[in-house]
Amino acid sequence: MDKEQTSKAQKHTLKRSEAQKELLSSETIRTSRLPGFYKLDVWERLDKLDEWMALPTKEKWILKNETLTAEQADTLIENVIGVFGLPLGLAVNFRINDKDYLIPMAVEETSIVAACSHLAKLIRENGKLTATADPAIMEGQIQLVDIPDLDAAEKDILAAKPRLLALANKQDQMLVSLGGGAKDYYVRRVKTESGAMLIVHLQVNVIDAMGANAVNTMVETLGPIMAEMARAELICQIITNLADKSLVRARFDLQYDCLAKGGFTGKQVAERMVKAFHWADADPYRATTHNKGIMNGIDAVLLATGNDWRAVEAGCHAYAAHTGRYRSLTKYRIEGDRLFGEIEVPIAVGVVGGVTKLHPGVAILLKVLGMPSRRELAEVIASVGLVQNLAAMRALVTEGIQEGHMTLHARNVAYSAGAWGDTAIRIADQMVQEGRIRFDRARELLKKMVARPGDHKGTEED
Repeated sequence: MDKEQTSKAQKHTLKRSEAQKELLSSETIRTSRLPGFYKLDVWERLDKLDEWMALPTKEKWILKNETLTAEQADTLIENVIGVFGLPLGLAVNFRINDKDYLIPMAVEETSIVAACSHLAKLIRENGKLTATADPAIMEGQIQLVDIPDLDAAEKDILAAKPRLLALANKQDQMLVSLGGGAKDYYVRRVKTESGAMLIVHLQVNVIDAMGANAVNTMVETLGPIMAEMARAELICQIITNLADKSLVRARFDLQYDCLAKGGFTGKQVAERMVKAFHWADADPYRATTHNKGIMNGIDAVLLATGNDWRAVEAGCHAYAAHTGRYRSLTKYRIEGDRLFGEIEVPIAVGVVGGVTKLHPGVAILLKVLGMPSRRELAEVIASVGLVQNLAAMRALVTEGIQEGHMTLHARNVAYSAGAWGDTAIRIADQMVQEGRIRFDRARELLKKMVARPGDHKGTEED
């Protein structure tokens, strides 16, 4: 975290306090339970947010029309030719640690937002969803090779810890003043095809930032000194995205009767889900798709909040293999008449600096979330990943993953055929009823409905 980011962290803390005061003033009407929200049009949904927070018309316009202009994009990356959009939705019904959230999700895949919202509703009505996050410790790595005496090098580097940590913290004294900074380091020996290497891990508390700039600056300062002490060649100094010192845990429990679906009782659904989890935990082929479903939820929130979804994705998949075998990131079990689910994942996010400041849509969406701290945002993200996994597992062990997905996919087919609004919904419903979700069928139904505009039943026959 450089000085500019540290200043932003201080301002963010102040803004968060002000935003939370504003939200508390309307606590009596603040609920993420929004029945019929999906039935509203886009403007009506934005207006509905007035019951959640004071969202100016200008900010509603930004969210609806274009959260990022090409000119703004040109300040973020190189060779900009435009802006590529993704659907932005709100997951409703979430209550995490007894606090309600409306959660922004940027994702193109059908059914994810709806599935998260529905299962969040079941949990809030039949159980509880909680989450905890470790302090924001990020690690930088220093690679030392061709070392004549590994034992002596490791001993000397560790003996210099007080002096070198103090030197690291001189690189970002404002971060230190906020309670963060370099806290410790340790040494690992790694055997490679190039021989044994010493890898030094510098641990930095980055407070509310993702911390790449702060960590990279510190390891680049210490690297040459450690190389000289070890009489080694210095190769790389870089942050690691396997943030396993910054783990986040989310957990739900609910009475399993509410899970009944597709002709299965709630107990049967819960038992089948546990068996499906056991498969994912034992078989990397299944675990890969199982964990991909978890990331459907996690990545969508990361994108909406301007965070590095690629870094978190890589870290989560690496953590799934930390036992030596790639496994499920979630766990399920039954106790009495309740189903328990939990997730433990490394989630490194930031709420200050970078895109969070430069992207106008991200700034608004962080307000919708209540200006969370880094820790709180990580808890929300892990909770969404767990709930998304619960939704996918329930569908998978009952009617199959395609039924609910294809219902929403049918609307996309209807839209692509030229239908809009209620007409598209009626065409989609008809195709699902027939089991014929095809572009040519959508076009055929559209022609019939255009020819008979007074028909609003949506039950056209061949």
